[in-house]
Amino acid sequence: MGSRLSARYRTALVTGASSGLGAAFADMLAAEGVEVWASARQPERLAALGARHPGRIHPVVLDLADGPAAVAAVQRAAGEAGAGFDLLINNAGYGIFGEFGAIEGAAWEGQLAAMLGTTLRLTQVAWRVWTARGRGTLVNVSSLAAEFPLPYMSGYNVAKAGLSALSESLMFESRGTGIIVIDFRPGDYRTGFNRAMQTTPPLAPLPGGMAAAWDALEANLQGAPAPERAAADLRRALRRPRTGVVRSGSLFQTALAPLWARLVPVSWLRAASARYFGSR
Repeated sequence: MGSRLSARYRTALVTGASSGLGAAFADMLAAEGVEVWASARQPERLAALGARHPGRIHPVVLDLADGPAAVAAVQRAAGEAGAGFDLLINNAGYGIFGEFGAIEGAAWEGQLAAMLGTTLRLTQVAWRVWTARGRGTLVNVSSLAAEFPLPYMSGYNVAKAGLSALSESLMFESRGTGIIVIDFRPGDYRTGFNRAMQTTPPLAPLPGGMAAAWDALEANLQGAPAPERAAADLRRALRRPRTGVVRSGSLFQTALAPLWARLVPVSWLRAASARYFGSR
């Protein structure tokens, strides 16, 4: 294989590419010579990305909240790409921050339907093509929250854990087929994730326990690596290429915390997490 990813991946679809990790992934792939179909709810937010890579970025209007429309958009994009996509990166998603009992059922159900239900349906579009031709690469951008759940983000934790479970299921099904499945689990990165967060109740003022947890989450993001580091980690994983779990982020989050989790009782982990996020 050549030194650039385009030697293996001619086309890619990246969902949620208008900012944060998704934009960094699309930017990295285009710089590697890959033709990228980049999705966003508002396509004008992809203008800067397109300007950096003329002719290599193709905007796709896609909202996970509208499953049928999202599937239709991906099917159209796959047709534009020719024989479908060589690489699919399921990155789009969002957080809802609030006490479990205070979040309306419709909001919770909508988050799971979008981040799991629609993502599964988009994956099927690519999966059927890959099964027929015997090759393709799937990257599900889960989260270290699948291993270390975040406080007051129950729906997000469940959705990311479910996405990792989907990856594990497809790793089994794809054995011997030529299809690569990567469960990409980023930790904290310096993005606009918190600014885009839906909160219940609104941010000002938050109850004491929620305020302490929010401050800890915000401090983590402010001190976290830039999204380009996640893109570099993904680039290395795609160059291998090999099915499996890839953790990305700080040394503490990706290596030390998982190691500690294997060595100490789970009750210690819960106590440490509660203390870390301001709960006693």
